[in-house]
Amino acid sequence: MTGKQRIQWRSMCKSLVLGTFLTSCMIFVYCLSTSQVHFSLPEVPVPYSCAHRPTQSHPKPTINNSDTAYTCAPKVDIMFMKTHKTASSTFLNILFRFGEKHQLKFAFPKSRNDFFYPSLFQRSQVKDYRPGMCFNIICNHMRFNAPEVSKLLPVDTSYITILRDPAELFESSFHYFGRLVPFTWKIPGDDKLTEFLRDPHKYFDPDSFNSYYLKNLLFFDFGLDNSLDMNDPRVEEGIKFISDRFQLVMLVEHFEESLILLKDALCWEMDDLLFFKLNIRKGSTVSKFTPELRARALEWNAIDWKLYQHFNQTFWKKVDAYGRKRMAADVAELKKRNKEMTSICIEGGHAVEAGSIQETDMQPWQPIGEKSIMGYNLKKNIDKAHRKLCRKMLMPEIQYLTELGVNLWITKLWGHVRDIINW
Repeated sequence: MTGKQRIQWRSMCKSLVLGTFLTSCMIFVYCLSTSQVHFSLPEVPVPYSCAHRPTQSHPKPTINNSDTAYTCAPKVDIMFMKTHKTASSTFLNILFRFGEKHQLKFAFPKSRNDFFYPSLFQRSQVKDYRPGMCFNIICNHMRFNAPEVSKLLPVDTSYITILRDPAELFESSFHYFGRLVPFTWKIPGDDKLTEFLRDPHKYFDPDSFNSYYLKNLLFFDFGLDNSLDMNDPRVEEGIKFISDRFQLVMLVEHFEESLILLKDALCWEMDDLLFFKLNIRKGSTVSKFTPELRARALEWNAIDWKLYQHFNQTFWKKVDAYGRKRMAADVAELKKRNKEMTSICIEGGHAVEAGSIQETDMQPWQPIGEKSIMGYNLKKNIDKAHRKLCRKMLMPEIQYLTELGVNLWITKLWGHVRDIINW
């Protein structure tokens, strides 16, 4: 072995030891933070509605599909079930801005950006929670627990969530979380995703740390058993449970149409729907599935595929009820407005790689091992009327949560460890 090779091996060993030590420390801190004592909270009824009084609301005229005008006030009590790898950070930005606009009260987690995921949601995980408090919006990552959520939010709450094609979601999840799932470390070769899909049962360990990220993640997020057999009756029961609870299930592949349905259901305005795509990946890091690999990914995530197919059908029934022609016109208007905002706000008019983002405050959260998530640069001379809105629309989730008053010390500590490992 040459001197140069010895130096390289020594450097690799040091990195491995450092990475192992820091990861062990973080797992220890994580365990301390998640080991909660679940005590019985007094049952204090939540008000029917936590919306502003009618005199404070701003009703707006609306035209339904039959061209009949009526008046409605925007619905502000909202439960957004933030599923993983489903453009939910983009929608979260929309909710944050809507909440600030109407001075709403968010139910935020303590010390981190999720509700102690993957443990089931508990009211005690909410920052500054006291029984009987009024919260308008809850929207951070959680593992859904309907009884606990219903004891936190008012009866008139609108339940919203979003799904994504399970093959595309699996690819994204494998890329983003793969290094945090120990059983993937033993998968040989550079293309671990393809190798895994050739024979998932050879590598998958349901008891492995973080294994839920790589099998039926959507079903798991809803608090359901992601290891069930496809023909188990509990799968259909779970889909019915979600269908009964959620008034609107949006689809990533039809995001603009989803927002128009949301606007109609919640009596929002077009201005409330403006968005830029956040947390988008560099194209070079996205694995392109062959038809065979796609079929294997769907077979491996068969429960999620069944869930997606069900809500894909109900989604288009809602679009038909709204009116296809009317939907096309509204989507065109939303795209036009978003394009105008792009020209006003974004330097160069497009996302850039992490290394080209000029402001630290605009740096998105990155997965361990690489910087594949892109972000934006604000234009330098934005007019005063748009300056604040542009910054808010482009602000990554962690920074926005901090601005809204959430103390994210656990998330930020893990971020420092991640940055050391990435370096």
